[in-house]
Amino acid sequence: MAPLLNDHFSYQTPENETVITKKIPRSEQTNKYPNWYSPDTGICRSVHASRGVPSDPFLDVVSFIFSFKHNGNSAIIDSSTGSSISYKEMFHMVKSMASGLQKFGISQGDVVLLVLPNSIFYPIILLGVLYLGAVVTTMFPQSSSSEIKKRINDCNVRLAFTITQKIKNFESLGIQAIGVPEITNFDLMQPMGFSYFHELISSGSDLKQRPVIRQEDTAALLFSSGTTGVSKGVMLTHRNFISTIELFVRFEASQYEYLPTENVYLAAIPMFHIYGLSIFVMGLLSLGSSVVIMSKFDVKEVVKAIDRFKVTHFPVVPPIMTAMARTAEKIGVHRFRSLKQVSCGAASLNKKTIDDFVKAFPHVDFIQGYGMTESTAIGTRGFNTKNARNYTSVGLLAPNTEAKVVDWVSGSFMPPGKTGELLLRGPGSMKGYLNNPEATMSTIDKENWLHTGDIVYFDRDGYLYVIDRLKEVIKYKGFQIAPTDLEAVVMTHPEVLDTAVTAAKDEECGEIPVAFVVKKPGSKLSQKDVIDYVAQQVAPYKKVRKVVFTESIPKSAAGKVLRRELGKHLPSKL
Repeated sequence: MAPLLNDHFSYQTPENETVITKKIPRSEQTNKYPNWYSPDTGICRSVHASRGVPSDPFLDVVSFIFSFKHNGNSAIIDSSTGSSISYKEMFHMVKSMASGLQKFGISQGDVVLLVLPNSIFYPIILLGVLYLGAVVTTMFPQSSSSEIKKRINDCNVRLAFTITQKIKNFESLGIQAIGVPEITNFDLMQPMGFSYFHELISSGSDLKQRPVIRQEDTAALLFSSGTTGVSKGVMLTHRNFISTIELFVRFEASQYEYLPTENVYLAAIPMFHIYGLSIFVMGLLSLGSSVVIMSKFDVKEVVKAIDRFKVTHFPVVPPIMTAMARTAEKIGVHRFRSLKQVSCGAASLNKKTIDDFVKAFPHVDFIQGYGMTESTAIGTRGFNTKNARNYTSVGLLAPNTEAKVVDWVSGSFMPPGKTGELLLRGPGSMKGYLNNPEATMSTIDKENWLHTGDIVYFDRDGYLYVIDRLKEVIKYKGFQIAPTDLEAVVMTHPEVLDTAVTAAKDEECGEIPVAFVVKKPGSKLSQKDVIDYVAQQVAPYKKVRKVVFTESIPKSAAGKVLRRELGKHLPSKL
C-alpha cells in the first residue's frame, strides 16, 4: 500500500456526525479503473479464479468434509495431554454420535445446544448433530443461566451438551443435558466413567435410517449482533458451510506450496464462534491437517503447545497477537521456530500491534482476513509473496464473491480508492435471521447484497481496508457484544433511570463496554454497584468494564441513542 498523505478528509455518519480520517493515497485516485471493478454497476469481483462448489442439492456438509481423500494421520489433538483422534477413527465417531442421538429421540430439524469449551470432543458432537440432519446452536461456555434460558426458548432447543459440572443447571431450566468429560490421560476408546457419552462416541454404530438432507437445510443457528440491535439468530445452511470450506479454507491451502497434511494448526480461538467453527471444526478436516486444541487461551500454554507439537499455523484474534509479541520479547523466538503463518480475524487491528508482531516474528507470514457470521466467515483473506507483503489490509475477495462499496446515505456506489459501506454477495450469505424477517430485509436487500455495516475501501490491486464501523456492536477480544443487550440488563436495576452502552478503545482488548448511566433522584449508586450487578447476569466477556454517570443520554429526534456523541466524552470521562 502506498504511503498515506498528511492531509485528511471527513465524512458524515448516519447520525450526521463528522468523522475525520486519512485521505486515500493519490495513486488510488485515478479515473482508470482496474479490470476487476465495473464502473457501470459498482461491482468488485474477486481477482481469483472462480472455484467449483458442489451443485448436488442432496449433499450435507459432513459427507462433503469426509469425501476428500488424503494421507492425514492425527485429526485432532488435546494440547494438554496429547490425547488424539485419528482421521481413521474420526468419521466412525461422528456416525456413532449421530446414531446415539437418534436413539435418544433427536430427529431431523431438532435443535441441539452446545455450551462447551474447546475440546477434541467438540467437532465430533457438532458434526454428529449435523450428520443426523439436526440443527446446532452454540454458546460461550460461561454463559449465564438467564442467557442460556433465552437461547433455549428462542431456538426451541431439544437437548444440550455441557460440561458435567453444569448438568444440574440445565435440569433447573427444564432441558435435558448430556455431560461431556474433561480430557485426561486415558485411552479414548476405554470407558471414562461417563458411560452415556462414551457410548455415544464409541459404539461404532451408524444411523439405521439416514434422513434426506438438502444443501438448503438449516445446519446452524449462530447468534450475532449484526449491524445494530440485539443479538439475532443467524440461520446458516449446509450450502453455506460447504461454500466456506471450499472458498475459504481449501482455497487458502491451495495458495501455498506445502502440503496441507504437513500443517499443524493450533486452536485457541473458540469453536462456538464462526471463525473457529469454520476452520477447526469443519474446513481443516477436509484437508488432512492436524488440529491441536486448547480448552482456553493461555500464552504460556501456547508456547508449550507450539514447541511440543511443532505448530505451523496459528489463527488468532488481536489480544493473542499482543500477548505473543510480548512473550517473544521476553523469551525470544526459538520456541516459535516451527510457525509458518499467523492469521488474524474477528476484530480490527491497529498499526502498532501489527508492527510489534512483525518485528517480534520476522520469520512468520502474517495475514489478516475479514468475514462475518452472516457471511459464514467468507469475505477476504490476505496473501503475501516474497516480493509483496501487505500486513495492513484484510486481503483480497474470496473466489465466487462480489462486493460493492456504497455511500451509506445515498446508496450510490464508490470506485476503488473511495470510502463507503461494504456490501457482499456470494454463496456464504446467510439464509436469514431466525424469526426476524424485518432484520433480515434490512441486512440482505432485494438483490441479495449483504450490508455489513463496515466502512472500507479497495486499493487498485483489489486489497480491502477496513477503516471504521457503522454498526454498534462492541468487539471485546474478538467477541461480539450488542450494546442493547447490556442496556436491557442495566435498566432492570431499580436505581437506574436511563442508560446507554458504547465502546471505548482498549489496547489490550480492542474495545471494552462502557455504560453511561442516569441515576434516579436521591440514588447513591456507585460504579462498582453497576458493574457487579451486570456481571451477575451475563457471560464474563460481556461484563461492563467502566461506568460513567451522566445527567442525560444523547438521543436523536426518533429516540435513537447517539453512541458517537457518547464516544466524544469517553477520553475525558474515563
